[in-house]
Amino acid sequence: MCKKEEPIDLIRQREIEMNVLGPIVRAFSKEFGEERTFDVVRRTMQEISRSQGKEKSAANGGGLENLKANCIAAWNKNGELESNMIEDTPERLRFDVTRCDFATLYRDLGFGDIGSLISCDRDAAFLEGFDDTYELVREKTIMQGDDHCDFCYQKKA
Repeated sequence: MCKKEEPIDLIRQREIEMNVLGPIVRAFSKEFGEERTFDVVRRTMQEISRSQGKEKSAANGGGLENLKANCIAAWNKNGELESNMIEDTPERLRFDVTRCDFATLYRDLGFGDIGSLISCDRDAAFLEGFDDTYELVREKTIMQGDDHCDFCYQKKA
């Protein structure tokens, strides 16, 4: 019989995932090619994330206020992200992340080159599941070598 355990912090969860997924992604890339492997991994991670977004929305409701209170706050539960708010309206939430412990973690584990595949590439899919009346626009990520991540959650046109 399994004992119900307390939920683990997201950064610890990502560390556990990457310690398993990182070597698997590398092995599959050697065997089947990077492009094919990355495509399958990206689609799979996005589908998982989309489902997680639906679950979170079902529990708490959609919208930007609930995204901030129940998702973004949890992603930064222990100060894993340092960010600067740019705009916070009912239609748009814009902020720059200037420090990301997730990117640091993946680099420290030796998987900085596939961190976006496992982590960043799931963000828009999460939002689709959470509230498909909004979109995520982002052109820069620390994970891909930029000095910040430019998040913009906005109401779709």
